[in-house]
Order: sequence, then structure tokens, then C-alpha cells
Amino acid sequence: MSKTIIVSNRLPVRVSKDTDGYTLSPSEGGLATGLGSMYKKENNVWIGWPGVEITDATDQHNVAAMLDELNLQPVFLSQDEINEYYEGFANDVLWPVFHYYASTYAFYKKSNWDYYQAVNNKFKDVILKIAAPGDTIWIHDYHLLLLPALVRNSMPDVSIGFFQHIPFPSHEMFRLIPWRDELLLGMLGADLIGFHTFDDVKHFLNAATRLLPVTISANVITHEERSVVAESFPMGIDDKKYASYPLKHKVQTQAELIKSTFKDCKLIISIDRLDYSKGILQRLQAFELLLRQYPEYKGKIALYMIVVPSRDSVPQYAHLRDEIDKRVGNINAIYRTIEWNPINYYYRSIPIEMLSALYSVADVCLVTPMRDGMNLVSKEFVASRINDDGVLILSEMAGASKELIDALIINPNNSEEVCNAIITAVNMPLDEQQRRMRSMRQIVSKFNISHWVKIFMDKLKEVKQMQRSMQTRHVSGATEQSIINRYQHTNKRIIFLDYDGTLVGFRSNMEQAIPDEELYNLLNDLTDDPANEVVLISGRKHESLNELFGHSKLYLIAEHGSWFKQETSSWHKISGLNDNWKHDIYPILETYVDRTPGSFIEEKSYSLVWHYRKAQKGLGELRANELMNNLKYMASDKGLQLLSGDKVLEVKNVEINKGKAALTLIDKNNYDFIIAFGDDYTDEDLFKALPDGAISIKVGSNVSAAKFYLRNPGEVRKLLAGFVASKNQEPRARKQETLLF
Repeated sequence: MSKTIIVSNRLPVRVSKDTDGYTLSPSEGGLATGLGSMYKKENNVWIGWPGVEITDATDQHNVAAMLDELNLQPVFLSQDEINEYYEGFANDVLWPVFHYYASTYAFYKKSNWDYYQAVNNKFKDVILKIAAPGDTIWIHDYHLLLLPALVRNSMPDVSIGFFQHIPFPSHEMFRLIPWRDELLLGMLGADLIGFHTFDDVKHFLNAATRLLPVTISANVITHEERSVVAESFPMGIDDKKYASYPLKHKVQTQAELIKSTFKDCKLIISIDRLDYSKGILQRLQAFELLLRQYPEYKGKIALYMIVVPSRDSVPQYAHLRDEIDKRVGNINAIYRTIEWNPINYYYRSIPIEMLSALYSVADVCLVTPMRDGMNLVSKEFVASRINDDGVLILSEMAGASKELIDALIINPNNSEEVCNAIITAVNMPLDEQQRRMRSMRQIVSKFNISHWVKIFMDKLKEVKQMQRSMQTRHVSGATEQSIINRYQHTNKRIIFLDYDGTLVGFRSNMEQAIPDEELYNLLNDLTDDPANEVVLISGRKHESLNELFGHSKLYLIAEHGSWFKQETSSWHKISGLNDNWKHDIYPILETYVDRTPGSFIEEKSYSLVWHYRKAQKGLGELRANELMNNLKYMASDKGLQLLSGDKVLEVKNVEINKGKAALTLIDKNNYDFIIAFGDDYTDEDLFKALPDGAISIKVGSNVSAAKFYLRNPGEVRKLLAGFVASKNQEPRARKQETLLF
């Protein structure tokens, strides 16, 4: 029976040692809560580090047995591995770079990278011990970026999802990492890569296209003949749990105590883990600005600030803690009175009951990270407001700001804006509070943790189905033999072949894409068969095709169908076309060449092509979109067609396309075998024009009107060689497999 294997750096329980041995206690983390029901079902498993170093073999065996009863599987790490992989690479490289603090806090040590690789391999080994074909593996977060590819290499057909819980940085930031390519390739081992926000998806796709030889269509990445989808899945919380806590007696008692303590003040709460990405010092600066500029609020507002200890043995975190202590001390020293403290600061973890009490009675929740993946504190606060009151002030840098748009959205770097937002919040009328809060509570309730799990897993299944459908369309095995069998049983055939990208690979310089001896021999063998009409149909200039193939028996069609040449005749062009429009279009293209280094114009008889293959990635695409928008109305008026292809934008007479050119040949004879190969956007016209019984094959696995696909020119040549070889074989009996067509 198939199972789901969840993999994260930490297990969803705390393992601790006491005098009697090791004990387990549940974790309150968002991921542990969200996936708690999933890993406990049937034979599902959660793999992770127990959180402590356990070196003794007997202790490891005992702890593993305890965890096994809870469907948990440990990955034991040594102290050196914890120091170098976790504290070193994960938290001293990935965390600061992904939160845009690379120049301040990132340290690139080769030993950290070596340990990061080793620990990811250690996780892989544990997965392989329990994974079976048909299982689903869901890997979580930046600690395990290499793991998807490591598992994929060992289990090529397994279903793998990956979710990143922290932001993904811009390409400019990500490329600072010395091992950036390896990290991206590791992630691309997954079938589905999830992020909290669409911005993170865009950053990831941008990094992948700039650093790796991959192709992208929308949010689908084609890598090593696999389609990988990147998509946003905003993580939710267990809203019902947080809504139920304010009704508990213990929480209500705590809430009444807080109310009585701050009865004359508007209470503002902030809750963070100690980290430089949380904007704690900037928040204190804004609060101090408020007290300085608006003295009338002294004694009327109070900030209840909780900072949960984290990595305070690390120098920069210890320094941050000391700075917070100083700033809080200075503000309180300047502004407090005998009856009132402006900031009530606690450096400690607090139990869930106290947290819920604060959520339920605070007038304002202040969430101001400088950069955050989602930030669940904001959602926990909203879920706890069962009376639909209270105000949320939320940083635009938190992923939650894309959903909770009825919060007061602020830039955490703008102290004056934060200050004004606090004043707006404490003075907001109840009816407006309720209007905003009801809207946010509906969102938090609908997009809860269960919804997050469901849509991710549903999408993962959808991606696997898409991959399998691509596999069934791929011309290999039985499908390949079916096409060859059909070829054998026919007597009048026409074979349409594109050139660049179909028979030869692309080159940055078109002049370098010349036929080799193998290709010439293959085409000669095909044309030697009197049953075959072999048509080379290309977008190239007719002069170029003539130079390469003018001596052959091929029927040549150049410039998408404007020029024709049979073996025994000279070139001729279709009548009724003019190129007067070029005088208006060419100067426009020239301005884009001037603005885009690396781009150039290719002029054909009845088309102009703006190439940007050599332009800077991103800039070429930007200019192409601009150019397309600038030309579309003029093109329509002049009877022109705009075609956006692989690093090109072509302007041509609308009457010219490969489909029309092909039909002029097909209609002349009663062919019993029609097949067409092409890789480009212009070949789609050809595929659509072919009769129903024809075989159309796209080169490359992008979306196409073609019935089948081959991965590359090498596979095209292999199939054509199969046609040639079949001539010397006894035709097989026709089978039901021909119904494929």
C-alpha cells in the first residue's frame, strides 16, 4: 500500500534526556500541527532529526523504537554535523541570503557546504530504507534543498513534492552563493516546488532560467526531459484550534488578569523569535518615535513584546539580543512613570494559553518583519479574535500581507509609517475593526492548514498525471514501432521536416548549424525511396537552404512558405505578396536593436525577424514584449502577423505560413502516409493544417497541437533511421496499435 513520507529537518516532537533516559513531548510548530494528522494515518511516516545529539547505539535504538510507535523515523546527527550543516550552511548561508542579509551575515565556508551535502545524503539513505514505488515524498524547507534530486536519482519514478517555508530571494541575491547551481538542481529533483507567495515563485523561476540550461513555459520548468511545476501555496493555520482557546477557562483567567493590568491602556502586542529578519529594532524605533512626537499617548498605550530565544549563543544573535535590551531599557528609562511602563518586554517562550490570552485581549497586533515567508503570528491573532475586533498591523514584506489585505499594511523600514499606523489602529472605530476582521477571519478560516495540505497534494497528483501523459505521447517503444509499421504498410508518403531545432540542434550563430555527413546520408536514404516525398520546410532564407540542400532530392520550402523549390526546378515564390510594409517596420526594429545590446535584425523576402538570443536574459524578453505591444496595431492594419518564438520576434505577411504551404502539396496527391516534424512556434500552423489521419511530432516537450513529441534532434534522426531500416525488413502484420493514429 502506498504511503506519504514527510521529510523535514526536525521531527514534530521534542526529544529530551533526563535521568531516566529519553522522553518525547509534542511540538507546537505550525508544520507539526498542520501535518500532524497526515503522518499518523495508516503507514505514513515523518523523517527528521530528533533535535538532540544521540551517539550511543543503544540509546539510538531505544529512541528509534519510541519514535516508530508514532510513525516517526529519526536521522541521527553528530554535533559536528549539527554545527556545520545546520548552524553553518543552513543558518549562516541560506538564511541570511534568502532574507536579503547576505552582505551582513552570510559566511561561505567550504566545510559547511561539505557537511550540508553529507547530511542531505544521510536523509536520502533513511528515505530509501522505507520508500517504495508508488509512495509520495514531501520534503520541507531550506535545510534539505539537495534532497529531492538525491532521491530522484535513486527512485526516478517516485512522486516528490518540495515546499520552501522561507522567502526565495531575487536572482541578484541568490547568485552570491558559490554553490547556487547545485542548490537549484537539487530542488529540480522534485515534481512540484511550492512557495508561500507568487513573488517567491517568480524569483525561483528567474534564478533557474538565468543560471541553468532549462526552458520555462509559464510556471513549468523543463529540466532533463522532466516537467517540474513551481507554484504558490499560502500556508494556513489550524484556525479552529486558535478560535477555541479563548473559550477555555484557563485562557479566560489569564485574559482577565491582562485586562486588569492594562485597563487604562490600549494594548499592543508583538511576538517574534529572536532574529534579525523580524524587524524588532526597527519596531522599537517606530514606537519611540510615536512617544516622542505624540506625547499625548504616554500612559495610554503599552507595547507587550515577547521575543522567543533563538541561537543566542551565535555572536550576531547575542548582539541583537543585547541591542534589544538596550533599546527597551532606554525607552522605558526616558518615558515610564510610576504607574506606567511603555514597553513590557519578555525574553522567553510562553505557553499556548498565555499566548492565546494575549491574542484575544490585545487591541493591536504589530507584525513587522523585514522579510518573512508567511508569518503565522498574524493569522493566529486573526483566528483568536472571536468577537471580530482588534487591529492587525502587518509588514508588506510578510507573505501573509498578500492575503490579509484588510490589515494595516506598512513598510517596516518606514518608522513614520509604522508610527502613524499604530495611531490609526488605537483610534479605529469598532465598526471598522469588525469589518476588517470579519474579512480576514473568513480568509484564515477558508485557507487553513488542511486546505494548504489538500491543494498541495492535489496539485502534486496533477503534475504526476501531466508527466505521465507526456510519457504516453512520447514516441518510444510501442509507439515508435507503431509508426514504423504504418510506414512499412504505405506506398505514397510525404514527410515534412523542419530544420533548426528538429534535424540539428540550435546554435547561437545560425551559420554554425550546418548538416553533418550522417544527416546528409539519412536524407539521401529517405529520398531514394520512390514512395517518399521528403519536404524540408523551414523559416530560413531560401539562399541559406539552397546552399545547404540545393544539390539534394529534397523538396525545399523556405521562409515559412514564401519560396518553393523542387529537385529539378529553380526557386519560385508565391504570387501576390509585397514587402512595402518593411519601410515602416524596419526603423522600429532598429530602435530596439539600439536599445538592446546583442540583438539584431534578419531580413527575409517577406518577413523581418528581431533576434535577441545573444541579449542579456530578461532584458531581451522585456524588449520583445514592448516591441510586440508597439507593433500589434500597425501589423493588423497592414495585414501582417506577429510571431513570438524562441528568442525571436518575427513580422511577416499574414498569407504566409507553413500550414498553407504544406496543404498545397498534400492536395496534389493522394498520400496514404503523412508525417510532420517541427520544434518551433511556426510549426504549430503546420500541425493544425494536417488532415486527421496525419502524424504530427513536436520536438521538445512543450505544449503543442502535435499528437506526439520527441525530445531532441537525436530522437528525430533515430525514428527516420527506423523508417530507412524498415525498408529492408518484412512488413509486420498490421495490429490494433495503428488505432493510435
